[in-house]
Amino acid sequence: MDLKQRIAQVIPYAEAFWQHDLLDRPYTTIKVPPQDASFRYSQSACFEAGVSGDYDKFLIPYMEYLRRTEYAGDALPSMNLNLGADQYAAFLGAEIHNSWEQDTAWVVPFLEDPEAYTPRIDRSENGHFHKMKRFYEYAKQAAGGEFILEMADLHSNLDAISAIRGPENLCMDLYDCPEDIHRILNAVRKTYPEVYEMLYAAGDMKQTGTIGWIPLYCSGKCAVVQCDFSYMISPEHGREFVFPAVQEEAEYLDHCVYHMDGIGELRHLDTILSIDAIDCIQWVPGAGQPPTYAWLDLLKQIQAAGKAVWIEDWTPEQIRAYHKELKPNLVSYSLTTKTKAEADSLIEFLRKHS
Repeated sequence: MDLKQRIAQVIPYAEAFWQHDLLDRPYTTIKVPPQDASFRYSQSACFEAGVSGDYDKFLIPYMEYLRRTEYAGDALPSMNLNLGADQYAAFLGAEIHNSWEQDTAWVVPFLEDPEAYTPRIDRSENGHFHKMKRFYEYAKQAAGGEFILEMADLHSNLDAISAIRGPENLCMDLYDCPEDIHRILNAVRKTYPEVYEMLYAAGDMKQTGTIGWIPLYCSGKCAVVQCDFSYMISPEHGREFVFPAVQEEAEYLDHCVYHMDGIGELRHLDTILSIDAIDCIQWVPGAGQPPTYAWLDLLKQIQAAGKAVWIEDWTPEQIRAYHKELKPNLVSYSLTTKTKAEADSLIEFLRKHS
């Protein structure tokens, strides 16, 4: 089955999910990776390819891995291209570094005087904005219609400012010079459509539809929205600085998922739930916390507010055990299994119990 045929099969489940409706089961993506694969996705390898321009070294084994992966339920073959969580700050001119040992990338804070700074996208030919554009354009040609390019992980709004200023400094700035942070934030907010449209066009997503690292397909414009920096600030500062920007991003998109990362974000839950344009929430308890099946009351609270939940840390056995606790029209599961038979069995279970 080619990509267009698979997408055609997925679209009814995707549209039902975004409308908070139900066909015969929840939107569920299951991938069955090849058990003997030598390829392992590496953020560092992706970073090095995107920055150096030596794309094939990363893309050729990646594409072969995707070809050998089996897809069940609503899963689609897609490619994750990014320069790390702070790539948005790099688009604003920050110097970005990569660590192979930790398999991560980060930027060096450079904003010293908020009063004198106005953020702009670095559109130079050697800047990371154009490097990412070229990476996407090349990968789109290489994919040859077999794979969808994923929308990049965009840590925009206050996350981008935290990266270029430093989180400790930014925490103090909210008290010491809030007017400067509002001015800087307003300028960063204006860059979001340009960044999104660059990736959307370079990845030819008008033709393919969009999908992200959260693998929920959308025929229109979709992305993950978030502000991890909100973990460190009060609900009052969240309402003042963070969530107007998040709402603006959510309203710009056709659909979105809010990535709520860590128990520090629970203080903002009511504000997040009040944003109509957020369709779905991913709850990540964080290091040292129990997995999401131990937070059923929270998941039910999110669903009671009319939001869907996306769950990616449950095994097939846990889905069978806890699925009955959730509203089937307001949940989506993503997971991997060892065999296609195991994946198909879970899909059948969900049909019978939804």
